[in-house]
Amino acid sequence: MIRNQWYAILSSKEIPKKGIVSFKRMGEKLAFWRTDKNEIACIFDRCCHRGASISSGKVVNGHAQCPFHGFEYSADGKVTCIPALGRKKEVDSRFKVNSYVAVERYGLIWIFWGDSKNNLPELPFFDELKTNFHYSQIQDHWPVHYTRCIENQMDVVHLPFVHHTTIGRGGKTIVYGPKIKWEGDKLTWYVKNVKDDGTNEAKSASEMGDEKKLYYLQTIMPNIWQNVISEKVRIFAAFAPIDDENTMIYLRFYQAFMPIWGIRHIIGFGGRISSKIILNQDKRVVITQIPKYSGLGIGENLIAGDRPIIEFRKRRDKLIKENNKQYNN
Repeated sequence: MIRNQWYAILSSKEIPKKGIVSFKRMGEKLAFWRTDKNEIACIFDRCCHRGASISSGKVVNGHAQCPFHGFEYSADGKVTCIPALGRKKEVDSRFKVNSYVAVERYGLIWIFWGDSKNNLPELPFFDELKTNFHYSQIQDHWPVHYTRCIENQMDVVHLPFVHHTTIGRGGKTIVYGPKIKWEGDKLTWYVKNVKDDGTNEAKSASEMGDEKKLYYLQTIMPNIWQNVISEKVRIFAAFAPIDDENTMIYLRFYQAFMPIWGIRHIIGFGGRISSKIILNQDKRVVITQIPKYSGLGIGENLIAGDRPIIEFRKRRDKLIKENNKQYNN
């Protein structure tokens, strides 16, 4: 994974109003709870005293209390109280565990996976989804690295084969381009697939025509993606890394139709069902890929239609080199 990045890693609903919960994310066992100010705390789920699971304890005065000897942890991972020494006793600074800055935005829990606590970059999200859209959500565990999951959603070649009974109907196997555009760490790719009638062949990105008439998808580094189906319908996904061989996908069907409760929820229910069917079609194939992770130099022979994937791998490799100086990826 890439250090010093904001990652969407959980749904807000997974952090209860009371108590501590534990999730494995970024290859680390992490404890989460809500402070007295309803802010999200995220620390290593291993007490610095005797190695017990902090998440097996409870929240006391906004702090996480280890169930073994009552050590209390603040959101920055520091022990604020050791009961055996008395509450008046100042705790030595060596009693601490690692922590991450965590925030709750857009119905998701985000952590800044790095050492910095101040002057953090802006949280990545798609501007148009911040207002006027409603969503329904599903989540699914895939036993592969998050790069395999997100690259699957960049793959414009697989549709008529993997999804031939759903969104890939029509046998449009020839891929134009795709046309690529970077805006900071947001990648947009424009898609045009046509049927092979024996006379057509793939065309370059410059031959695809006006971008405004093309279907497009986007991803923002390191782990969120959207499919722009129409002005009022989007599919969004956050690919939360569990570890190097497992990912939790949070998939949302966004829609901006009538604000009437019943109609909105009927549309959302239908979108959730169709999204699940399509996701399962993808999963059946992606989990067979070898190796379970992706990146530059893994021995794949890519074609022109794979350009979004190539661009993603190049940018990810660049970010790893810039941010993982003392870490492994």
